[in-house]
Amino acid sequence: MITVALADDQALVRAGFRALLDGEEDMAVVAEAADGEEAVALAREHRPDVVLMDVRMPRTDGLRATARLTADPALSRTRVIVLTTFELDEYVFGALRAGASGFLLKDMEPAELLDAVRIVASGEALLAPRHTRRLIEAFVAQGDAPAAGDGELAELTAREREVLALVGQGLSNAEIAERLVLSPLTAKTHVARLFTKLGARDRAQLVVIAYETGLVRVGHRHG
Repeated sequence: MITVALADDQALVRAGFRALLDGEEDMAVVAEAADGEEAVALAREHRPDVVLMDVRMPRTDGLRATARLTADPALSRTRVIVLTTFELDEYVFGALRAGASGFLLKDMEPAELLDAVRIVASGEALLAPRHTRRLIEAFVAQGDAPAAGDGELAELTAREREVLALVGQGLSNAEIAERLVLSPLTAKTHVARLFTKLGARDRAQLVVIAYETGLVRVGHRHG
């Protein structure tokens, strides 16, 4: 059973999400929060698999709440999906850097939300939508994202840098294995080492690091 916490200051929005999620056999909403402060407290109490986090909320906004959740060792298994009204929302990039596993637009189809929750709960990052890469590229191009600097990559081997660049381009482990002529297990091991060396929670943060350090050039597309 995938447990979900909802954080949105609009009761009607929460009610809609709850009805949708609770209608699925493999999901259950375990908590509802009306602001970021309450979201953090309820996440620590219930330790849900996934938190659906609105960006703009009173007291503590979704960005700060996400950073607090992802920094809490007790919540290492809890994943955050940020919800936003605008595709290129400045807060969303900050949320991805803070450790969110991805973001969704509020005008998504119900099936998209259900798929997203299942993907993130399984440990994958929600990177499939082209919006995520467009968002990262836009903010790196504008210089709004602080450069991580090459020092962050100092501990990586040449092969690990190659793998990180391919993760940044949106390739899966299987695609990385094929591109670099590695076994799938070897590719998975390289990605796991990247998580450890770079202190990243999931692939979303690896993508951000790949852009910020210049391993992936802005405008580079995986064809």
